[in-house]
Amino acid sequence: MTKLQLRGFLLQLFCFGILFIGFRFLIGKYTNLTGIWISLTAFVVGTLLSPQFQAVKTNDGEKLFMKWIFMKGVKVIK
Repeated sequence: MTKLQLRGFLLQLFCFGILFIGFRFLIGKYTNLTGIWISLTAFVVGTLLSPQFQAVKTNDGEKLFMKWIFMKGVKVIK
């Protein structure tokens, strides 16, 4: 695993974690769901809304790309 692949993995994990914790709190507070359904719903919402990071080897070297549902196209991170 290269440095950019590790950075992409950690960024994706961090973004998902923030969204998961936030949605878990909001779903638990403002809905009538109980038990595992709170975590399961927060997992699905966090997975769908979290940005995706990927390291790709190009002709210019390895680059880190990000794709997100709220952005059009793919953005080069590094």
